Amino acid sequence: MLDQLLNIITVVAWVWYVLFLIFLAIKGYQTGGIKGALEGIISVRFIVALIVVLMVSILSISLVFIEPQEVGVVVSMVSPQGYREQPLRSGLHMIIPFAERVVLYPIYWQSYTMASEPLEGSKVGNDAIAARTSDGQSVYIDCSVIFRIDANDVIQINIDFQERYIQDYIRPIMRGIVRTEVSQFTAEEVNSSKRKNLEANLQELLRVALGEKGFILDRFLLRNVAFSPEYANAIEGKQVAEQQQLQREYQAEQIRKLAEGTRDKYKIEAQGRADAIVIEAEAEADAIRLKAQAEAEALRLISDALKNDKDLLTYRYIEKLSPGIRVMLVPNDNPYILPLPDLSGELELQPTLPSDLFTETYTITDTVIPTITITGTETLTTTIEQ
Repeated sequence: MLDQLLNIITVVAWVWYVLFLIFLAIKGYQTGGIKGALEGIISVRFIVALIVVLMVSILSISLVFIEPQEVGVVVSMVSPQGYREQPLRSGLHMIIPFAERVVLYPIYWQSYTMASEPLEGSKVGNDAIAARTSDGQSVYIDCSVIFRIDANDVIQINIDFQERYIQDYIRPIMRGIVRTEVSQFTAEEVNSSKRKNLEANLQELLRVALGEKGFILDRFLLRNVAFSPEYANAIEGKQVAEQQQLQREYQAEQIRKLAEGTRDKYKIEAQGRADAIVIEAEAEADAIRLKAQAEAEALRLISDALKNDKDLLTYRYIEKLSPGIRVMLVPNDNPYILPLPDLSGELELQPTLPSDLFTETYTITDTVIPTITITGTETLTTTIEQ
C-alpha cells in the first residue's frame, strides 16, 4: 500500500537523518572540536537532508488510504464545523498535514451478543437481559443483534458517540427495548409459539431505534429464554403430566381402533354370511322356478299328447307297472285296481264284486306284487308269476 510504503520510507529517512547528523557532528568535532561539530550540524548538507526528510514525512501524513470495509471522518481545524461534511470512502485521499486527521469507522456487519454463558457474549460473564413478564414471572433473555454503520450517517455517529457507540447506544437500547416488550407478554406466551411474535416485535422496534442514530439493523436473534428455577420446574411438571395424558389418550385411541376393527370384522363376516344365504336362497328359488317351469312344460306336453291320443295314459300306466310284473291276465272289458305293495311276499287277489261270483283264489309267488281285485261276471282261473 502506498501510505504504508510512505510510512516505512519516513521511518527509514528519519533514521538515516539521525545517523547522518551523528556522522557530521563526529567529523566536525574531530577537525575543529565543539565549534567544528556545530559547524558540521548547521552545514548545507544537514539542512538539505532535513528538508528531504520533512517532505517525506509530510507526504506520508497527507496521504490516507481508506479500506473498502471502512469509511473515514475528517476532523479538520480549517473547517467551520470542525469536520469535513463528506466522509471519505474507500481509496486514497489527501488531507492537510497537522491540520486534519481521519477517524476510521467500520461499515461491515457487526454482531453484539448478550448471553448468560460467560464465554458466549460480547462481554465476559453472565450478560443476559433480566426482564419480567406481564404476569410477574422473571425471564432471562439471551439475544444478539447484527448491524452496521450507515456510511451516510457516520459523521453524526462520530459526533454523538465516537468509537463508544456500542457501549453508549447499542447495548442500552437493546436492554431497554427487550425489557419493555417482554412485559407485554405472559410467561406462557413467551414459552409458546408466540415467542416468534415477540422476536418479530423486538426486531422492528430495534430497527427503528437504531435507524434513528445511523445504524442499519440486519437481524435480531432471540437466542434463549430462561425462567426462574421454580417456574421452570412447574412447567416441566405440567409438560410431564400433559405427556402422560397424551399417552393415555393414545392408548385409549388404539383400544378404540382395535375394537372398531374387531367390530368391522364381525360385521363384514356377518354380512358375508347373509349375502351367501341370500345368494343360496336366490339360487334355490331359481332352481325351483326352473323346475316348476320344466314340470309345467312337461304337463303341458302330456296334456297335448292326451288330447291327441286318449289311450296314451293307459299305456304309460302299464309301462310303469311292467318292470315288476311279468304276466298279467285281466278281463278285457273290466277295470282293474292295483293297491299299494305289501312286503309279505304273497298277496291274495280280492274281487271287487260279491264273493259268490268267484270261487277261485289267485296267489302271486316269488315277489311282492300288488293285490289285483277283478270284478265281472265271468269265471277266470290263472296263475301270475313274477
